[in-house]
Amino acid sequence: MTHMPQTEQQTAEWKREWKDDCLKWICGYANADGGRLVIGKDDTGKVVGLKDAHKSLEDLPNKVRDVLGVIVAVNLGHADGKDFLEIVVDAYPNPISYRGRYFMRSGSTLQELKGAALDRFILRRHGRTWDGVPVPGVKIADLSKAAIRRFRELAASSGRVDPSDLRASNAARASRLRDRRTGANPGA
Repeated sequence: MTHMPQTEQQTAEWKREWKDDCLKWICGYANADGGRLVIGKDDTGKVVGLKDAHKSLEDLPNKVRDVLGVIVAVNLGHADGKDFLEIVVDAYPNPISYRGRYFMRSGSTLQELKGAALDRFILRRHGRTWDGVPVPGVKIADLSKAAIRRFRELAASSGRVDPSDLRASNAARASRLRDRRTGANPGA
């Protein structure tokens, strides 16, 4: 077992006993930089022991896998004549949820991601940004003519857009942008 820090922090949390609420912490570590959840220590880091540690050693990896869909390492530790468990959680590249809710470890706290923070987190995990996500139901007629004109001016001055594309109708230009974004080849 690796050396544990002496205080709770970004990558270390201690719990006296296992409760299913601990799955939130595992979710939070998986969505952050990974970490270690130690079951059988109090908030000061003192080993208080864990009943049925050997049974939990077998049950917890399956429970975590079944509920969160992630694989964790569960290690048995022994100190001061008492057993404890160390659950090692890797950072995951895809968003992990606990019962439809997303958590992230931040400092020594567990944060539930909501609203704009959740949107940004999910988009980032999928390699996207808000401006690269299509908005269903938006038509060319819904867009500001001034904004379209400004887009054409900026595109022309950047030199990254073919001049013939800039002379195309708004609908044709939008179609070309959509094809380029999705990788479609309309000329094929």
